[in-house]
Amino acid sequence: MLGGRGAGKTRAGAEWVHGLALGLPPFAETAVERIALVGETLGDVRAVMVEGVSGLLGLQDGGGRPRWNATKRQLTWGNGAVAQAFSSEDPESLRGPQFAAAWCDELAKWKHVEDTWDMLQFGLRLGTRPRQMVSTTPRPIPLLKRLLAEAGTRVTKAATVANRDNLAPAFLETIVARYEGTRLGRQELLAEIIEERTDALWRRAGIEACRVGGHPELRRVVVAVDPPAGSGERSDACGIVAAGISRDGTGYVLLDASAERLTPAGWAKRVVDVYHRLEADRIVAEVNQGGDMVEAVIRGADASVPVEKVRATRGKLLRAEPVAALYEQGRVKHVGAFPALEDEMCDFGLGGLSSGRSPDRLDALVWALSSLMLTREGRPRVRGL
Repeated sequence: MLGGRGAGKTRAGAEWVHGLALGLPPFAETAVERIALVGETLGDVRAVMVEGVSGLLGLQDGGGRPRWNATKRQLTWGNGAVAQAFSSEDPESLRGPQFAAAWCDELAKWKHVEDTWDMLQFGLRLGTRPRQMVSTTPRPIPLLKRLLAEAGTRVTKAATVANRDNLAPAFLETIVARYEGTRLGRQELLAEIIEERTDALWRRAGIEACRVGGHPELRRVVVAVDPPAGSGERSDACGIVAAGISRDGTGYVLLDASAERLTPAGWAKRVVDVYHRLEADRIVAEVNQGGDMVEAVIRGADASVPVEKVRATRGKLLRAEPVAALYEQGRVKHVGAFPALEDEMCDFGLGGLSSGRSPDRLDALVWALSSLMLTREGRPRVRGL
């Protein structure tokens, strides 16, 4: 089921699982006793799929409300049917258990999507007709496109406005007015899979090819920040990206900690927290918007951190092109998945982002990798014998 934000995907998935567990027509002829619930994180499974307003515990009692055991991460119905929670952060946890059905929520956001999906398929081996439901707002990831092309897949699509009776009118007025007709709106509201921009500097296939599960010893780590001009509802996000460089000169993107609607003190604390958590060598801060005040705000959070101030003298596209070239050369790896950052990368072309918004995450990425790999300090030195 492909659905826009608020289209009712979670409710549909919960009704499907509940019907299977109780053997209710038209979902099943007999009760399905073992079901997997797979989300981006275990927190998402519990907060959205199980305990959320539209989740399994929020359904009206239609033959038996299940009990949630947080310790075992299990829902149990009165007839003995069990639904077990799993996370895309830990594909190996699916090795061993077996199921007759699975509900996969927000597949397009999963961290280790291919590995998690593969492990789940090996576990769907109970009953006469193992089946699975995917409920997600689409993104053009390879797995989702493959699933949609398979003959055995049945597709249902729902736009956000299809569920208008259950959504706040102000939400529809604000969100639809802002994003209708845009690339982001077509994806997030109409549930369309938006393919690559022809003029984008990055391609999704290339990013997928550079994804790794870990990194070697890093000789330098930096945290780059692209501060917003303000802190109101309409202000840009604060781009915060951490990256490192190994001894062989390969760059590793480690973390996207970008966030919206933060005060200056809020984003400074977030940057400093990432710096200490990753034991980074320095903070790289763009100062075009705030000048010396940017460094002062960061030092207000921690006076001891080293700060490298950088100022943009060229346009965003010109700054991004050398970094995109590093990816083409296979010199940059992503440690895990960064969906929001990667969406910006694959939607950034001659006119910026198709939404017209500032590419804050991408800006921070460019500053981080430029500091590590495109400056004299970042380049490995060649010593003569």
